[in-house]
Amino acid sequence: MPPHLQFRDVTLGYDRHPAVHHLDGEIAPGALLAVVGPNGAGKSTLFRGIVGILKPLAGAIGLNGLDIRDIAYLPQTVDIDRTFPIPVFDFVGTGLWRSTGAFGGMRGPEREKIAQALATVGLTGFENRSIGTLSGGQMQRMLFARVLLQDARVIVLDEPFNAIDAKTSADLIALVQRWHAERRTVLAALHDMDLVRANFPQTLLLARTPVAWGATDKVLTAENLMEARRMCEAFDDSAAACAEVAPSRAA
Repeated sequence: MPPHLQFRDVTLGYDRHPAVHHLDGEIAPGALLAVVGPNGAGKSTLFRGIVGILKPLAGAIGLNGLDIRDIAYLPQTVDIDRTFPIPVFDFVGTGLWRSTGAFGGMRGPEREKIAQALATVGLTGFENRSIGTLSGGQMQRMLFARVLLQDARVIVLDEPFNAIDAKTSADLIALVQRWHAERRTVLAALHDMDLVRANFPQTLLLARTPVAWGATDKVLTAENLMEARRMCEAFDDSAAACAEVAPSRAA
């Protein structure tokens, strides 16, 4: 079966400054992949490239038959405008845009799907709450409910377990495992290496460029993690062009 995602010497960045460069590799259907690295390693930039928010400065990201609508994206909560006056029910309902259209009305079947998604993430009773009143954990549950409704073949999660309580984290990890069991492709940007080791069989270690990619126990070595920190600290943010770098370590 062909890969869901393929990276061909991809460079992504802003104003011609590379934030991720020289990424080659592929992600098979049904993969459960953690993307890790120090702050500023390019994890969020990579995800924005995958979902089409950023166009590559060089190289290409192949979707191999997937439509961009086949990809569900959960951004970091800092990217959500929590001052926007929208209730939880309506926000989650935006996950149905593929079937209802951008301005589609919510009929009985759609409203039942939203109610079921909210129940799955433990937010029954929060339907009429403004999103600005939610705690960090409640916000993440709401975002997961929206992803549930998208019913996508590829799911991209940017820091989904950051700054939430242990119960919420466990509940949401269970949802990730459910998606994996359904043979969906799941990518998650993460900081907690213990969580990665316990739940993600494959890992990509980034430091603006790939350091290692493969089986998690082979990637998350002390040597590789130290190299990733060194590479991020040495990176020149003002660089205007991408120089060739040493290839990542196979793991």
